[in-house]
Amino acid sequence: MNHTEKQSFFSPDYVRSRRAYCLECAFEYFVSLLVTEAFLAKLLSSIGVNDSVIGIMSSLIVFAQLFQLFSLLVIHKIRNTKRFAILFHTIGQLFFMALYLVPFMPFAREYKTVIAVVCIMIAYFGNYFVTIIIYNWGNSHVDPHYRASYGAGKEAISLLSGMVVTLVVGYVMDYFDKIDNQEGGFIFAAISILIFCVSDFVCLLLIKNRIRSRTEVRKSEPFLPVLKKLFGMRSFWSILVLQVLWNTAQYVTVGFLGTYRIKELAFTVGTVQLINIVGNFSRAVLSRPFGRFSDKHSFASGISLGLVIVAVAFGANVFTTPETRFLLIVYTLLYCVGQAGIGANLLNITYSYIPRDYYVHATAIKNSVGGICGFVASLGASALLSKIQENGNSFLGISIYGQQVLSLISFGLIIAAFLFTHFVIRKQKVMIQ
Repeated sequence: MNHTEKQSFFSPDYVRSRRAYCLECAFEYFVSLLVTEAFLAKLLSSIGVNDSVIGIMSSLIVFAQLFQLFSLLVIHKIRNTKRFAILFHTIGQLFFMALYLVPFMPFAREYKTVIAVVCIMIAYFGNYFVTIIIYNWGNSHVDPHYRASYGAGKEAISLLSGMVVTLVVGYVMDYFDKIDNQEGGFIFAAISILIFCVSDFVCLLLIKNRIRSRTEVRKSEPFLPVLKKLFGMRSFWSILVLQVLWNTAQYVTVGFLGTYRIKELAFTVGTVQLINIVGNFSRAVLSRPFGRFSDKHSFASGISLGLVIVAVAFGANVFTTPETRFLLIVYTLLYCVGQAGIGANLLNITYSYIPRDYYVHATAIKNSVGGICGFVASLGASALLSKIQENGNSFLGISIYGQQVLSLISFGLIIAAFLFTHFVIRKQKVMIQ
C-alpha cells in the first residue's frame, strides 16, 4: 500500500463511509434478529407450522446463501455500486417486514405456510444477491491492517444495540400474549422492521459510491474464467472446506433450538431474549480483543480460538434437558463468545489467501457451497429429530431429546473444523491487501 492510499483512509469521505457502514450493519442486524430463532419460531407456530418444518425454514438462511452466486453473473458489469446494492437490499428487507403480516391473511394454514416461505426466499434473495458486494464496498474504506479491529468494533455496536432491540420487542410480544392479543405483537414487530429498513436505506446512501468507468467494465473478467482460476488455487479449496464444516455444524443444531427453548425447556420469548442478551453482551465485550488478536496473528488464528469455544458450547448443549436447563445459558454464552472469533474472520480470511480482485467471487462461492451443505444437513437433522420425537424422545434405546443428539453431531464437526484450520489453513502464506 503506497502513501497516497494510506492517506485516503483519513479523508472525510472515507471516515463518513466507515461510520455509515457501521450503522447500516447494525440496522440490518436488527431486522435479522426479528426473523430468526425464537421470533421466527413463534411467528411460524402461530400459523400452524410444526417443529420439524420450522427447523428447516429457520435453516433457509444457509441455503439462501446460494443466491450469492447470481451476483457473480453480473458483478463484472456493475458500474454504479451504490444504486445496484441499495435496490436489491431494500426490497429484501421489506419482504422480511411482510413476513409478519402473514398471520393476518385470510387463508388456510397451508397457503399461509407457502406465503411465508415465499417471503423468506424473496427477502434472502434481495439480501444475499448483494451482501458480498456491500461488504466489499463498505470495507474498501477500511485500512487492511486494521480490518479485524474495525469489524470487531462494528460487531460490538450491532450486538449492544441489538440487545436493546430484542429485549424491547421480546417483552412487548410477551405483553401482547398475556392480554391474549398475539397479533398486536406481530404488528409491533412489523413496524419496527419498517423503521430499521428506512434507517438502513439512509446509511447506504451516505457511503461513498464506487462508479466504474466503461473501460473498467470492459476489462473485467467474466465469471467462467474467474471460476477456473479460483478452483485451481489450493488456498481457495482450504477456505471452502472450512466454510462447509462450519455451516454444517451450525445448522445441524441451531435451527432446531428455537422451539426446544420455548416448548421442552419452557422458556418464554422474553426470557430467551434475555439469555441471548447476556450472550451477545459477552460477545460484544470480547469482540475488540478478538479483533486485535486476529490483526496481530491472523484471521485463521482468530477462527481457531473461536472454534474451541464453540466446541465447548455444543458440548454443554448435549447435556441440556428440562432438569438441567441452566446449561442453555452456558451454551448461549460460549456460542456467542466463540462467534466473536469466527463470524467476521470467516469473511475476512478470503482477503488473506485470495487476490482482492476475486474477493466477491471467492466469498460468494464458498458461502453458497457452504449454504447448500448446511441446508442439506438441516434436512437430515430434521428427519432425525422427527424420528427421535416419534420414538418418545428415545435414540438407540437411550432416553434423550433430539436436540441433544444434534448438538453431539455439531460438536464433532466443530472439532474437525478446528483441526483443519490449525493444521492446514494456518500453514499457508498470508496476503495483506
